[in-house]
Formats: sequence, structure tokens, C-alpha cells
Amino acid sequence: MNEVVELALRMGDNCLILGHRVSEWCGHGPVIEEDIAMANVALDLIGQAQMWLALAGELEGQGRDADALAYRRDAFDFRNLLLVERPIDDFGVTLMRQFLFDAWHKLMLEHLVRSSDARVAEIAAKAVKEVTYHLERSGDLVERLGDGTAESRARMQAALDALWPYVGEMFASDAIDHTLAAHAVAPAPETLRHEWDTLTGSALRAATLDIPDSDFAHLGGRAGRHTEHLGYILADMQFLQRAYPDAQW
Repeated sequence: MNEVVELALRMGDNCLILGHRVSEWCGHGPVIEEDIAMANVALDLIGQAQMWLALAGELEGQGRDADALAYRRDAFDFRNLLLVERPIDDFGVTLMRQFLFDAWHKLMLEHLVRSSDARVAEIAAKAVKEVTYHLERSGDLVERLGDGTAESRARMQAALDALWPYVGEMFASDAIDHTLAAHAVAPAPETLRHEWDTLTGSALRAATLDIPDSDFAHLGGRAGRHTEHLGYILADMQFLQRAYPDAQW
């Protein structure tokens, strides 16, 4: 199924771009413990990206491996959610984005573990263990900072308000999603919304944060789109491979 290639690209691109974003905190974290923790999360995500993109390359049969898909595609060909490519200007935004994504990521992987495609299920089973930890960590920090000082609460609320418009895209389905769901390969994204609302709502209320009234599912299409932020990420991430193709160390 060509739709499985698309699924692998979507999952892999989310992990790749968010992993790169999170890695930007390496050496710049507010405390050493967080600096190391964020680096470890980034490594987990990059490792997951490698598995998904390797599967995509194998199934598409065009001779592209995970590295080629990561470093030789243009922004128009990436399939990641807009949420994961947002800038890291504020650590509160980074933590909130991680929490919102982790909740969706864990739920998606828990469903993919039961996929009718054994290759998808195998990758999901490996990844969900790491993502369960990611969610525990990000959820705990959101609660502690939201229910902390006036300053920390204000910054977490501002982060939530800024990121909430990007939430809807996680649950927007297209024809590819419907085909994957019909063949029991992956769940239709909209079916995860209730679970996600319940999961995130509990933590956000514990953090004394006000959940915005609505979000927008129409921020960007599912495929073949380019944004300014993704362009900047790829310019940084792909520089070495594009400057020195197939370089050997």
C-alpha cells in the first residue's frame, strides 16, 4: 500500500523535525538536568525517525534510505505537523509543545502497536516505550510550572495560548488516513481527539491553566506544503549533506 509509505513519512518527519528542534537546546538549557534530558529526548526522536524513514524508503522502492529522505528532500516534500516546527524562543513554549505532541504521539503509537501491518506495529512497539517516558516528563513539568509561581504560570499559559491553534491539525484526516483506517493499519486521527482531550485536560487543569475554547484544524495541508520555519530548519539540518554529498568520514 502506498498509503503505508505516507504514514511512515508522516510519523518519521514529525520525529525528525521535533528531534532537531529539541536538540537546539543542547548546551542552552536553563539547568544542567534539563539540558541533558532534552538532549536525550531529541536522540530518542531521531532514532524513531530513522526507523520510520527507513521503512518508507524500503516500501517506496526508489533506492532512498533514511538519510536520503532526511537530508535530500525539499520542504515541499515533508509531511510533519506544523506544531513540531515551531521555534524554540522560550523554554516554556518548548515544554508545552512537547507535552501537547507527546500526548498525541503516545496515543497514536498505542493504536499503531495493533496495526494490521506487522512492520508498522514493530516500530510502534519500540517507540511507545520511549514516548511514554517523554509524556510523563513533559506532563510533570507542565503541571509543576503551571501550578508554580505567578511568573511560571503566566509563561505556561502564554505558551498554551500560542500553540493551541496548531492542535487541530493532529486530528485532521484526509483520504490517506481513511484508507489506512479501513485496512486497520492506523487509526483515523479524529478518533484520537476524545482520548487526547481527556489526557491533556487532566494535566492542564492540575496545572491551573485555562484551556482555550477552540483550535483550528485548517492550518496547512497534510502534504507537500512549505513554511518559513521548516525552510530554516532544513537549511541548517541539511547543509553538510548538500554541501558535500555522500561525504565519507
